[in-house]
Amino acid sequence: MVEKKSEFTIYPITVLQDNIVWVWVHNCNAVVVDPSISGPLEKWLLEKDLSLKAILQTHHHEDHIGGTQKLIKRWPNAKVIASKKELKRIPFQTFSVEDNDIFYLMGSEIKVIEVHGHTNNHIAFYISKPNTKYSVLFPGDTLFGGGCGRLLEGTPLQMFESLNKLNSLPENTKIYSAHEYTENNLKWALTFDSENIFIIERLKLIQAKRQEGLCSLPSTLSEERKTNLFLRAKNLEDFTKLRRHKDSWKC
Repeated sequence: MVEKKSEFTIYPITVLQDNIVWVWVHNCNAVVVDPSISGPLEKWLLEKDLSLKAILQTHHHEDHIGGTQKLIKRWPNAKVIASKKELKRIPFQTFSVEDNDIFYLMGSEIKVIEVHGHTNNHIAFYISKPNTKYSVLFPGDTLFGGGCGRLLEGTPLQMFESLNKLNSLPENTKIYSAHEYTENNLKWALTFDSENIFIIERLKLIQAKRQEGLCSLPSTLSEERKTNLFLRAKNLEDFTKLRRHKDSWKC
């Protein structure tokens, strides 16, 4: 049940095989992040009597933008916020942004962070939370629970630098990644660091959550620093070896 009050609340809507569409609710308004498909989102928003204020797009892949056009037909005043560099691949954007841009939405300041690697023009959205103990990051397919995105267009150097950018954020940043990959990522991590107590304990907690049908996310940057091997990579060579091994690893 959604309580319509002025608190900052984010809900996961799981769709397709493992996508997580995050819905940020503030009063009677909502912001949707990377809507893969429209049906479940439209139904959820209408059931809660929420008005769609904006859609945040981290990159152009169909499983992140596939539902956007139908959603803006239902809520034509909703802004579609995406990278200016992706006007060709996200042509329906109505509010174009660039690296380090700052804009305001639903009472919060949002900073755009370019995080190339998974795609050439990937962005993340960082939301400052005044008067609270945490901030929020929507990293799309750049940073996952215990992992990072595949290099589909970018280079290892780009992803390594992007992860370093995100790793410089405050440790209490809550991370709302776009896929439910945490359990498999942690299983893979144990093949490299089998005695890491932080990975072992986190995997147990995540498996318990998943058995109850709960989402493994959000995590925190502090948690990722202890358990995410990609964030812990000391240099580009180490990162590249990890990414190549993960690409060929099967659970």
